[in-house]
Amino acid sequence: MENHAITPEEVPTIPEVFRERVKRSPDAVAYRYFDDGGQWREITWRQVADEVARWQSAFLKEGLQAGDKVALMLRNSPSWVVFDQAALSLGLVTVPIYIDDRPDNVAYILNHAEVKLLAVQEHEQWKALLACSTPLQYVQRIVSLEAPGESDLAADERLAAVDGWLKEADEAPQARACQPESLASIVYTSGTTGRPKGVMLSHKNFLSNAWASIQCAPVGSDDVFLSFLPLSHTLERTAGYLLPLMIGAQVAYARSVPQLAEDLVTIKPTVLISVPRIYERVYGKIKDGLKEKPPLAQKLFGLAVDVGWARFEHEQGRAPWSPKLLLWPLLDKLVASKVLEKLGGRLRIAICGGAPLSSDVARLFIGLGLPLIQGYGLTEFSPVISVNRLDDNIPSSIGTPLPGVEVRIGEDDELQARGDSVMLGYWKNEEATREVITEDGWLRTGDKARIDPDGHLYITGRLKDIIVLATGEKVPPADMEMAIALDGLFEQVVVIGEGRPYLSALVVLNPEHWAVLAREMGVNPEDPGCLCEHKVTKVVLDRLARCIKDFPGYAQIRSVTLYLDPWTVENGFLTPTLKIKRSRVMEACAEDIEAMYAGH
Repeated sequence: MENHAITPEEVPTIPEVFRERVKRSPDAVAYRYFDDGGQWREITWRQVADEVARWQSAFLKEGLQAGDKVALMLRNSPSWVVFDQAALSLGLVTVPIYIDDRPDNVAYILNHAEVKLLAVQEHEQWKALLACSTPLQYVQRIVSLEAPGESDLAADERLAAVDGWLKEADEAPQARACQPESLASIVYTSGTTGRPKGVMLSHKNFLSNAWASIQCAPVGSDDVFLSFLPLSHTLERTAGYLLPLMIGAQVAYARSVPQLAEDLVTIKPTVLISVPRIYERVYGKIKDGLKEKPPLAQKLFGLAVDVGWARFEHEQGRAPWSPKLLLWPLLDKLVASKVLEKLGGRLRIAICGGAPLSSDVARLFIGLGLPLIQGYGLTEFSPVISVNRLDDNIPSSIGTPLPGVEVRIGEDDELQARGDSVMLGYWKNEEATREVITEDGWLRTGDKARIDPDGHLYITGRLKDIIVLATGEKVPPADMEMAIALDGLFEQVVVIGEGRPYLSALVVLNPEHWAVLAREMGVNPEDPGCLCEHKVTKVVLDRLARCIKDFPGYAQIRSVTLYLDPWTVENGFLTPTLKIKRSRVMEACAEDIEAMYAGH
């Protein structure tokens, strides 16, 4: 594996890394993307550099000064990289925004960060912002990658079509020098409570984290990354954009999550970075497919996972050799390889981060031979703190710290981390900064953890996300919700019970699974009224009980309210990273919650 990586010691800022990459491998393919004509296209590093120069000129024509904030609300594509590199090379500060974030949230970010220029994918995003009740106080220019109509351009003199905007620019100017400690980006965390906070990250923060991550996995210029997590997500930005830039690897941009299965087969990536929800969906489809198979096929699949897991444990040095491992070549051919072919068939590393991965899901994929490693981090740490290594992989842990990262267990068993990747602080929020960064530079993660003697870290809970029942018993709702989500019937769930005598749940049903169950019970799946029927809630409660059977006796769900309409980013119940906003759901469902506890 070739690895002519560019180190932060050689070039300490992001635009310098880009220029060095262009210099070293100008004609190598940098990115693959799906164009408007329905074809996969390639673009070399030299071509990307040419585009960066055009954007630099256009930025300067707007009179933007070093330190000014510019925001991008774009899909993953070469354009995202071009915008970022052009802005950073001029000392501008980029503010990434999720493309499907709610207009009121976007308006808040644009105003709070004092953004002067905004790039949008399509002018419908601009229209949504205009319809929002919050005026944009600082935005002087809105650039749309999709050509707006004449009436749109006339409606707002700030709006410009990207082609015309770039054509008006002069020849490429010289880049402005910036320092490793300079502010590179303000990344707004998609908080599940309250307004998002702007995490200030420097060039040094990003590059030190990407470089340390490179030391943890055998990656190089021959690798192909498939990018589908939003680039506004810091995990994707560091590990799926800056890391490949440093090693000269190719990145292909997936069309969408619904088309991910097709893109995996087409692109055949060697590296995949994902959040648990993607693996959980594939897991669910595999389980659903197995139900349709004859018993012999089901047993063969189970045997493949069992033998594959034993093989994994033996290779990791945690289990002795067993004669059943002789079955692996046959089981691999009949079962495992066929599943992995659907993931492209070439994956050398599959990284999972952003939230805990269920042990059942991890066991299935690892048992089938997928080199799946789980890591852990926070936007405030740029973001990776720890990760498992391929040759030292304990799936139930979050791995060991990155090189150069210190960890410790603080008060209340809180995991704390220190290193070059700790953020500069929260934008315009010194009080919040003081709450999470200690005087001696340790970042407080808010997660409870333990460290094993071998150095592996284990998350044991959240400092704040604990339900304390009226009986005094403590319950971790996230763990229960993760266990429940493995049942395909339950699309989304919020477990509640703070200060109450028992646990209840608000549950959104998966429409396909609900249709099957409803027909079995003789009720109309499209009638919301039947969700309140006693026989329906009893069956659902029984299903929930099976999901959480491994939890303590007091951690049982005794009441449930069912819904068919999903919680989404658009209706305000999900963050852009698809985390459920518990407080928002509980506020909207307050009457249902009270009804579940009426008389108790």
